[in-house]
Amino acid sequence: MYAVIETGGKQYRVEVGTELEVELLDVEPGKTITLDRVLLVADGDEAAIGRPLVADAAVSAEVVRQTRGPKLISFKYRPKARTRVKKGHRQDLTILRISDITFGGKSAAGSAKKSKDEAKTERQRLEEAAAVRAAKDAELAATLAVGAEAPATKAPTKKATAPKATETKATEAKAEPTKTTAAPKAAAAKPAAAKPAAPKKPSVKPAPADTGAETPKPKAAAPKKPRATKKDES
Repeated sequence: MYAVIETGGKQYRVEVGTELEVELLDVEPGKTITLDRVLLVADGDEAAIGRPLVADAAVSAEVVRQTRGPKLISFKYRPKARTRVKKGHRQDLTILRISDITFGGKSAAGSAKKSKDEAKTERQRLEEAAAVRAAKDAELAATLAVGAEAPATKAPTKKATAPKATETKATEAKAEPTKTTAAPKAAAAKPAAAKPAAPKKPSVKPAPADTGAETPKPKAAAPKKPRATKKDES
């Protein structure tokens, strides 16, 4: 719901909670005033336009503080007359905060408070539901963690006992071949030591024995025939 009010010769569009600066009002800060000059009131699709004012409509406002506006400069001069006039002005203002708009028995502040409470309760309901859901998720996660830890602790005990039997079998299997292989090695070593080393043949041939027979003399080499040359032929 919003309204259009008139104060200080000016019109303002206001809602609940709006702060606005209006012309100076003779009211102390902290007081609540009622603005009767309401030109228009609109609530959703319904609207009431005053001629010139809306009947049964009022706007309540709280005076926040009294202040002054920015400084405005007024400068006047007349050409060829050597007149110059400069003035400064700061307007006195009153800060208002709209607290309620009433029209036809309806209150904008009451409607806003009701909707706020409904939103708050809805938010609280959602927060409670989220908290319950989080508690259930935490409980489920705890049960899953406990279930995962139990097999992890039992499994190593079985694995630790099983390897012992296998290790003993493996050691026994390794020990047996050593006994069987040791005997052939010893048997093979004895024949090798019993065989004598073969005598080496002398590389130099022995001289023939003296039998009394004459040894054949080596034949003399045949004389070489002289080669005939062209000079001899001529």
